[in-house]
Amino acid sequence: MQKCDHCNTPFSWSEIYKSFIWTYKPIECNNCGTEHRITILGRVSFVFCTIVPSLIFLNFLSPFDNFILTFVIGISILLGGSLLTPFFVKYKSIVC
Repeated sequence: MQKCDHCNTPFSWSEIYKSFIWTYKPIECNNCGTEHRITILGRVSFVFCTIVPSLIFLNFLSPFDNFILTFVIGISILLGGSLLTPFFVKYKSIVC
């Protein structure tokens, strides 16, 4: 899990996940107040953990003839991947 660059206080899973919901909103450290923004590599890892597996399933691996079942499984893969992304993304402190 990502930690603050200045005081090494770990960010909580919920703080990181909430920053995804609000279009990569910066995270502020609760201990020292340093602001951290997601890196480009972090954004790419978010996409590769969520959207890419869903698209691969929906376009190439879908064994079901039922569109609704295929769609529900694709969305489940997307949600499962998004729940794992806080462990993989990287943030960098903003130097003012």
